[in-house]
Amino acid sequence: MAESISTVDLFCGVGGLTYGFEQAGLTVKAGYDIDPACQFPYEYNTKAEFILKDVEHINGSDLAKHFSDSNVKVLAGCAPCQPFSSYSRRYIDKQSKWKLVQDFARLVQECEPEIVSMENVLQLKYHSVFYDFTQQLEYLHYSFDTYEVNCLDYGIPQTRKRLVLLASKFGKIDLIQPNHEIQKYRTVRETIGHLEPLLAGQASKTDRLHQCSKLSPLNLQRIRASKPGGTWRDWSKDLIAKCHTKNSGKTYSGVYGRMEWDQPSPTITTQCFGFGNGRFGHPEQDRAISLREAALLQTFPADYEFVAPNEPVIFARVGRFIGNAVPVKLGQVIAQSLLQHINKFI
Repeated sequence: MAESISTVDLFCGVGGLTYGFEQAGLTVKAGYDIDPACQFPYEYNTKAEFILKDVEHINGSDLAKHFSDSNVKVLAGCAPCQPFSSYSRRYIDKQSKWKLVQDFARLVQECEPEIVSMENVLQLKYHSVFYDFTQQLEYLHYSFDTYEVNCLDYGIPQTRKRLVLLASKFGKIDLIQPNHEIQKYRTVRETIGHLEPLLAGQASKTDRLHQCSKLSPLNLQRIRASKPGGTWRDWSKDLIAKCHTKNSGKTYSGVYGRMEWDQPSPTITTQCFGFGNGRFGHPEQDRAISLREAALLQTFPADYEFVAPNEPVIFARVGRFIGNAVPVKLGQVIAQSLLQHINKFI
């Protein structure tokens, strides 16, 4: 049945969702994104075509060409989540960013795929744009449901929670049951404990993505004073940043922290390579996690290439690639749920 199903991935980035779909056995014909830097990792690691195009300028006929030989059309995507995230609530122009979800809804109407899948941050469901999206699905006679997914329940080694919407012309789609109980949650040690040790600012000679950012002398002192799972409150007063001594900064206990070996990691963000940007300190080495370690925590395979051989590794760019990606295993979970559903009805 999987051979007669075709998927288009909107907002595809470097291919986390597409790769997960392919690992589950689904064919992804194309991924659309506006970032040209995503083309190499997307096409190198997946079998799909990368199309550099703003979703605003895509129409139903553009998508139809990818579905010409398919019995079942799947339109999937994760509109960039920053406008709905609590991390960026103060400085993102939400109204302009909401248009991405509105364009997703427009393409559903123009293309009417049998299956629609959307993944995003939990906060999206509290906004009118999400209500409007679901109203459009009802108008087009889709059955749909939304799921608050704890990624730990599906073998993803980080405390990441996501909103997954699944809609179908055939009937309700059930998300497959969790396959990891709390006592079997995957840990930081299981995921990155095998990688070679590094010093701050050092890069591996065998894997150039396994490199970590430099630390200033002050931050080197701070990480040496940090305990796994601890906070900056454990430091001596001379190491504490002035902003954290103010009432407004006292609640930010998760920054400048070390991960714990035998616990899952925190949510991997676009700034995960910086020690001061969250609990992104290595559990025992005096450095932030490397880009490869971040990618592994996002369940990308160890050989996933993010940068062309002739291009430099730019931390901000690769960090954005990794932090914005749909975890590969979550992509697999969604695809397995779709296959289970389609096989039930067709």
